[in-house]
Amino acid sequence: MSAEIEAGTRSDRGRGLSLSFSRAPYWLIILLILFLITFYAILSSETYASALTFIAEGIQLTIAISVAAYAVALIVGLIIGLGRVSKNPIIYTLATLYVEVMRGVPLLVIIFYAQFVIMPWIDDVLAFQKALLRNTFITGVIALALGYAAYLAEVYRAGIESIERGQSEAARSLGMSHFQTMRYIVLPQAVRRVLPALGNDFIAMLKDSSLLSAIGITELTYWGKTKVAASANTFLGWNTVAFLYLILSLLLSLVVKWIERRTSSGRR
Repeated sequence: MSAEIEAGTRSDRGRGLSLSFSRAPYWLIILLILFLITFYAILSSETYASALTFIAEGIQLTIAISVAAYAVALIVGLIIGLGRVSKNPIIYTLATLYVEVMRGVPLLVIIFYAQFVIMPWIDDVLAFQKALLRNTFITGVIALALGYAAYLAEVYRAGIESIERGQSEAARSLGMSHFQTMRYIVLPQAVRRVLPALGNDFIAMLKDSSLLSAIGITELTYWGKTKVAASANTFLGWNTVAFLYLILSLLLSLVVKWIERRTSSGRR
């Protein structure tokens, strides 16, 4: 009997090892190999090795614009999201109009609109003598924030509507106002539930920041176009840009998965 138990234990261990081996992150190993090959090719090329400083500057600008735009989009999206669940017909209509327009217009068009319509209008109204118009960083932040605020508003709306109505009714029965109910009861739970979705939208914004190269912002994609034009090495140039975006996206994905595990374990 003991021999049979021991044999069964060994069999279970063998199946466990086989299962863990089959689920190994081979895709990550392949990506690491490809990254090492690309990195070696960069160091072997005089043109691209000397441009490592510009690569770092492009990455820094990409991250800076994405973080700033996302911070603004979180605030604007929350306001629009609250308007989407408002019982006031005027507020609801205006919030819905914003969401539908921004989600229906391509982000590249929003970027051009911010550059050639919104920024000149702000300069004229505030008499900045085109100081803001020359600041492409602000233009990029405004464009991305306006576009993604509509998507974040829908995320907030879904989170708010996922909270059981009984909690709001209980809070109101205790004498809390609508603002207090939202502030202390609904929003903390809603934000916690939608944190993974908010993180995924930040990853999407980081990748969509590449569209800002269309208006001359010297972020990562703009750097790639410049170096490809200078060296005529399209393979190495665009491989470098693609892998850098991929690395940033994977790192952020790991952070989002960690947040998702933390929030899901907290609800158990």
